[in-house]
Parts: sequence; C-alpha cells; structure tokens
Amino acid sequence: MKTIKNYIKQLMEKFSEHNVTLLAAGQAYYYLLSIFPLLIVAFAIIPYLNLDVNQVMDTVEKSLPSGMAEIFEDNIVSLIETPKGGLLTIGIIGALWSASNGVNAFIKSANSAYGVEETRSFIVVRAMALGLTIGLIIALGVAITLPIFGNTIVKYLDMILSLGSSKTILIQILRWAISIIVLTGILLMFYRFAPNKNLPFKDTLPGALVASIAWLLISFGFSFYIDNFGNYSATYGSLGGIIILMMWFFLTGIILMVGALINVIYQQNQQNTNEAKDMKKSREA
Repeated sequence: MKTIKNYIKQLMEKFSEHNVTLLAAGQAYYYLLSIFPLLIVAFAIIPYLNLDVNQVMDTVEKSLPSGMAEIFEDNIVSLIETPKGGLLTIGIIGALWSASNGVNAFIKSANSAYGVEETRSFIVVRAMALGLTIGLIIALGVAITLPIFGNTIVKYLDMILSLGSSKTILIQILRWAISIIVLTGILLMFYRFAPNKNLPFKDTLPGALVASIAWLLISFGFSFYIDNFGNYSATYGSLGGIIILMMWFFLTGIILMVGALINVIYQQNQQNTNEAKDMKKSREA
C-alpha cells in the first residue's frame, strides 16, 4: 500500500513537472488533423464493397459518441455513394503523413518525459513515426472493433458452431482480453522506440498495460457520459461534435503521457534499488 502511495505521489509530481496537459493538448491538435484523411481512406474503399449507406451510418453512430458522427455524415455519404479511386492513393499518403504528425508530437513528449534531447535524424524519426502510426491504426481497429461488434461476432459464431453458454462466455472474455493485449503490444512499441533512449521492453510494460486499460475504460466511459449527460450541441451548436472529438483526443494524449511517466518512475525506482543493492554488497565485501 505504501509503495502504491509513493508511485502515485511521484506520478503527480512528474505530471506537474512536465506540463502533461499542455503536451496532451498539442497531441490532440495533430490527432484532430489526422482523423479526416484517415476517414477518406476508409470510406474511399467502401463504394467498391456495395454496402448500404444507412447501415454504414448506423455503424458509425454506434461506434462514436452522439454528436461526433454528425461531423462526418455528409462526407461519409458522399464517399460511399461515389467511388473515387484517386482518393485512395492521395488519402493513404495524406492520412499517414498527417497521422504521423500526431505520433511525432508524442515522440517529442516522450523525450520530454525522459528528459532527453532528440539526436536522431529527421528521416529516422519520421520513418519511426510512420511505422508506429500504421501499427497504431491496426491496433485501434482491433481494440475498438472487438468491444463494439463483439456481441455480433459471438452470435454469428454461436449460430454456426453451436458454442454453448460456457464457450460463449469464454469468447466474450477473450474479445476484451485480445483488445487489451493488442493495444498493450503497440504501446510497448511506442514507449520502447519513441524516446531517444535505449530502453528494455520490460521497463515499458507497466506504462503500456496501464495506458491500454485506461484508454479503453476512459473511451467507453466518456462515450457513456456524452450519450447520457453531455449535451454539447446545445452549448456549442454545430461545433459540438468537434469539441467532443477534441476532448477525446486530449484525454488520449494525457493517458499516453501518464503511461510514459509511469515507465520513467518505474525505471528510476529500479535504478535506485539496484544502486542500493550494489552499495550494500560493497559494504559487506
């Protein structure tokens, strides 16, 4: 219990020292810029799948808090009804570049958390940001799809394979476990390679695990709050959806930074422990 209190105290000190809210706000700005090119890529593919517009919009509305889907509705309908092959190439390039700006902002924030300067070349950092961006897109796709559409998938498997109640419950648990594992895996890569510091994977695991679980909980908690209590449209009008999206990105930025700070504290405590052991051994010798 005392150890947990010390960790929380250290985390609060680091949180204030590194201006986490300011760094999270900067990340949120770049994440917002990246979302529209990503949507272009996603929905430029849909016209070739012959999907119903209403079904797609219904899925989007279920996946996002109320108010956020309205931001993209006109663009989604236009992209679905009109195939635009050229958009695919332009969209992919634009999406990866814009989204990598958000990851690049996180790299700078991670360097700040560890108190190190960036000495890697621009090409290396940008290539790393692009690679992490692709991994993040895949991880978020799995992390969001399984919890949201998991019931539909389980029902479909039960209909085909006649799983039974016990196996159905196991799969229900597995869909959440897989989401956490996949998200933790990509965050391990983030916390290992983003800072300009040689870190073993074991030192990045605590922050990655806490951040992945916290992101899932806060995302669904925030969605529940917006759907049931938050009426941003009444306050901000047509900008309500944008405000909601920015708040979600802001919370995501804070969670990513908290995960990085947890790793910093964990590594520092490990070093202090090892130094204390070495001193004890030298005295005994």
